[in-house]
Amino acid sequence: YQYPSMDQLAAMLPSVVQHFGFKYVIGIGVGAGAYVLAKFALIFPDLVEGLVLVNIDPNGKGWIDWAAAKLSGLTSTLPDTVLSHLFSQEELMNNTELVQSYRQQISSVVNQFNLQLFLNMYNSRRDLDINRPGTVPNAKTLRCPVMLVVGDNAPAEEGVVECNSKLDPTNTTFLKMADSGGLPQVTQPGKLTEAFKYFLQGMGYTPWPSPCAHAVPSASMTRLARSRTASLTSASSVDGARPRACTHSESTEAMGQINHTMEVSC
Repeated sequence: YQYPSMDQLAAMLPSVVQHFGFKYVIGIGVGAGAYVLAKFALIFPDLVEGLVLVNIDPNGKGWIDWAAAKLSGLTSTLPDTVLSHLFSQEELMNNTELVQSYRQQISSVVNQFNLQLFLNMYNSRRDLDINRPGTVPNAKTLRCPVMLVVGDNAPAEEGVVECNSKLDPTNTTFLKMADSGGLPQVTQPGKLTEAFKYFLQGMGYTPWPSPCAHAVPSASMTRLARSRTASLTSASSVDGARPRACTHSESTEAMGQINHTMEVSC
C-alpha cells in the first residue's frame, strides 16, 4: 500500500469541497494538517476563503534532519517520535497528564502501521516554496487571510515564525500563546476560540443573534452578504469574485489592525 504524499492529500480536497457543495472553505489545520491545507490553498486559491494554521512547518526535511530522524527511529519508539512533534521538551520531561493521555491513545488506538506510513510521508514533504511578496521576482504566497498559531517553546515555534516571515503581512495574523505548550488548541482552547472569532470578524463575518437567551452569541457566525464596500487587504482585491467586505460601521482603527501583520502574545 502506497500512503498518499502531502501533495496528493492536498489534491484530494477539492473533491471533498465539491461533495458538500461548498463554494469555498475556511480551513483549520494542525501540524501536518496545516501543511496540507496550505498546499491546498496554493494549488486551489479560489476554493480557500481563509486559513488557521497551528504549528505549521513550511520547510521540508534536509539531509541532516533526515539522518537525525533515522537515528532517532533506532532508539525511540513510534509513539515517542510522534510525541516529540506534539509537545515541548519541558512537557515531555514532566510527563504531564496530557502527555500520558496522548501516549496511551497513540499506542493503543491508532493503527501503528498506518501511523508509520503517515509519518514517513510527512517527513518526506517538500518546502511549501512560498515567499513574501516583493522579496523575490514572481513571489508565490498564500492569497487568503491567514492566522498562524503556535505555543511558546513549542517544537514548531521556529517553523511558524519562519512561515510568518514568508507570508503577506497585510493579511497575516501571528498568534504566539504563552504557557500553552505544544498544543495550544488543547491547553488553552478558550483563548484560541476568542482569537478565531476576531479573525472571522476581520474577514467580514458577524455573530448570528441566537433566539435562545442562554446561547453563546459568538458560537455561530454569518457572512455579510453585501458587496464589498472597502478592501480589507491589498491581496483581497485579486479575488474580486468573493465578497470579502466590511461595513461602514467598522472603525478606521479596526481597518488599520486588519491591514498589517498582527503579532499577538497571550
